[in-house]
Amino acid sequence: MTAQLIDGKAVAARVRAEIKEEVARLKAERGITPGLAVVRVGEDPASKIYVTGKKKAAEEVGFNSWEHHPDASITQDELLALVHRLNEDPAVHGILVQLPLPKHLDADAIISAVKPEKDADGFHPMNAGNLLLGRPATRACTPWGVMRLLEEVGCNPAGKRAVVVGRSNIVGKPQALMLLQKDATVTVCHRKSDLPAEVAQADILVVAVGVPELVKGAWIKPGAVVIDVGMNRKADGKLVGDVEFAAAAERASFITPVPGGVGPMTIAMLMKNTLEAAQRAGK
Repeated sequence: MTAQLIDGKAVAARVRAEIKEEVARLKAERGITPGLAVVRVGEDPASKIYVTGKKKAAEEVGFNSWEHHPDASITQDELLALVHRLNEDPAVHGILVQLPLPKHLDADAIISAVKPEKDADGFHPMNAGNLLLGRPATRACTPWGVMRLLEEVGCNPAGKRAVVVGRSNIVGKPQALMLLQKDATVTVCHRKSDLPAEVAQADILVVAVGVPELVKGAWIKPGAVVIDVGMNRKADGKLVGDVEFAAAAERASFITPVPGGVGPMTIAMLMKNTLEAAQRAGK
């Protein structure tokens, strides 16, 4: 078996096209232009790349977008004051505080200070809690993007065994909840789990741990759908995921490449969260 690649770039482009169409309708019918404000503290190189990609996507779909780029020496109170100003600005529908923040800042407090209805990342405790309770909520972008990829390849989680490797608040936990809402039987794995045994049971496998090629291809259940969220740079400069790609592709039915799989979807779903926030604000 040779797995079909899940083209995250192509799916993300479709999502952005859908958003662009809705933005045009929102402007024409209600005079509202969605606005996304990104806060990037300091000079973390990866954050700069991510924010540039987010700004480009915002412009493509027709949003207003702003980048606030305070120095790494900003105090907690000063950053909270900036978040408060953005909370009160009616032109801003989505706020994203780019992580990681410098060590002297309390990221949890900053994220909690963002109004839940403007939380473009879906990280606010209220949105996380509503997801847990099965209520409408702004969803964390990466796992929501994974759900769209599954939909695109015709993979209905209902009745399937889904294994999520990683239990982070950003991907693993919300991913498990989203799969559970779609009636999958979900197992969440961590460093104390018997990974080979658990992975071998997975009809749907989502891996998000940040360890290069942790999950071996030989563990994959034949015909499984494999979603690799990881992106790791090896010593030779090559980008690899958390799954041993070549060997896994020999057993899976569908698999995401790294890069070009899940990554583009994260930004696309951020745009979707911001659009939905603007739609709610205009009601």
